[in-house]
Amino acid sequence: MKFTIALAQVDNVLGDLHRNIKHHLDFVRRAKDGGADLVVFPELSLSGYSIRDINWEVAIRPDDEKLLAELIKESREISILLGCVEESKEYNIHNAAFLFEKGSVRSVHRKIYPPTYGMFEELRYFSPGGSVRAVDANVGRLGVLICEDLWHLPLPYILAQDGAQVIIGMSASPTRLTGEKAIQIAKINSEQHRAFARLLSSYVIFCNRVGFEDGVNFWGGSEIVGPDGEVIVQAKLFEEDLVFAEIDGNEVRRARRFSRHFLDDDVRLVIAELERVSRRDKG
Repeated sequence: MKFTIALAQVDNVLGDLHRNIKHHLDFVRRAKDGGADLVVFPELSLSGYSIRDINWEVAIRPDDEKLLAELIKESREISILLGCVEESKEYNIHNAAFLFEKGSVRSVHRKIYPPTYGMFEELRYFSPGGSVRAVDANVGRLGVLICEDLWHLPLPYILAQDGAQVIIGMSASPTRLTGEKAIQIAKINSEQHRAFARLLSSYVIFCNRVGFEDGVNFWGGSEIVGPDGEVIVQAKLFEEDLVFAEIDGNEVRRARRFSRHFLDDDVRLVIAELERVSRRDKG
């Protein structure tokens, strides 16, 4: 496994699917021209984040060929991972990620943990997803998480145990700051990504959006962290950006051979002990 990944750290127009698709196509073509095999966009990149009661209006299905036709066409030459509001076959509304490859939808991930605390109110508008699993993409075996998902320790662990050597977190992480060169939330997120990468001996990819919505500023700072826990590339704060890096499966092999903690992890023990804890909590 060796490929080039591009992170498209974009702003978007709230609720305007057509303008956002055009903006995506611009970044997709720039990523393709830069030699990328996969381009990743942030959480809810097609719709904007603070959609609230227009969630039904901007919801799409992965088989909506008319709306998504140009993106699907581009995916014949470059894999595209983007965020959107999905309407399921059961008419649930999900915060989702679509992976387009070879002119079709390869996979859909639905956000497991839509947060509803502090400034967040996603559970009022989104149904939670019910599964997390790695996917065999053109570039290799990947795992996809959406924002809050990456803050729940079992999810990246499950993806790594399911064979994902690259774990991608798509985010719309906000701050109320307006332009500091270094912000605390960026530091905290990067520390977390480096820890996950090192403990799971896997690449951790973080693609965050920029721009303003309802007085909230999204800070960017997208980054790619190697399986040794070192940051390979980091995007700008508060500005649109497009950054590239090479992903090399040999680096995963090297990290796991150098320190065997992930290889030696006993999944059966974890399952057994969690079942014991679950039985205890049930009384």
